[in-house]
Amino acid sequence: LSGIAKDMTKMSSKSAVKLIVPADASATLYRWVAILTGSKNALKGVGFFLGGLLLTLLDFQTALRLLVALVGGTLFLAALLIRGGLGEANRKAKFGQMFSRNAAVNKLAAARIFLFGARDVWFVVGLPVFLSSVLGWTFWQSGGFLAIWVIGYGIVQAATPGLLRSRVEGQHEPDGKTATLLAFVLASLPAAIALGLGAGLAPASVVVVGLIVFGVVFALNSAVHSYLILAYTDSDKVAMSVGFYYMANAMGRLAGTVLSGALYQWGVQSGPADGLIACLWASTAFVLVAGLLSLLLPRRTGAPSKPIKLDDLGD
Repeated sequence: LSGIAKDMTKMSSKSAVKLIVPADASATLYRWVAILTGSKNALKGVGFFLGGLLLTLLDFQTALRLLVALVGGTLFLAALLIRGGLGEANRKAKFGQMFSRNAAVNKLAAARIFLFGARDVWFVVGLPVFLSSVLGWTFWQSGGFLAIWVIGYGIVQAATPGLLRSRVEGQHEPDGKTATLLAFVLASLPAAIALGLGAGLAPASVVVVGLIVFGVVFALNSAVHSYLILAYTDSDKVAMSVGFYYMANAMGRLAGTVLSGALYQWGVQSGPADGLIACLWASTAFVLVAGLLSLLLPRRTGAPSKPIKLDDLGD
């Protein structure tokens, strides 16, 4: 239920940005999507800290009751403060229309599956177990580090427009070429971490430094994808396109999570670090596939073909 709520919130908020920003203001769209995406992930990192704090200070059931109160308070404020419409849903839309007929959106969604599978295949299960069982980190060390990583990841996403500002032909917004380049750069990082661990280098240094660099490049890549999905879709189909895109995102995360546990369990039978190494090589393969799919993306995003009218926004 929380996953559905999260994806519905992401889909509706990014669709709203697409509808509110003028059709010819691609730089403004890029900046606001980056801020929205980055702030969401920074708050996710705050959630890591909050969870650790609650479980340390309170018992499990009391912590859950406090979370219920926090979510209930958010629901009350949203119902009280959010006003205005952004158009009317097409009630005649059929289930088959959920799948995009936009070639660029389909290619981006396919690349998204492998991009997020590449992160979760080592980050979700393999990395926390490695930090605890191999490096001997305590709960606060591993949980605190991952929380700081997620917050930093969100900050980099929010700062992506400034970090990736292009000087080529006056273009300031990313396109398919940007996504391709970032994907191939990203593929080198889990491979480098795996080689470092295999060579017997200090595992804590290799993993910590590698994870920080991986997080920066991955955040840039993810922010570019978040902009491209809005740049590629028309305003009258934005909710369906974004929803389809995040369905692909969820598929990649599910595959990565399942493989993370399975590969770690398989690899660790050969040695303490081999479980994480197996996950890292799988991550490398996933990112390479994402890069190859990104080669098919349009090289110029352009303005939407059907700009939204003020009359379409409702009251």
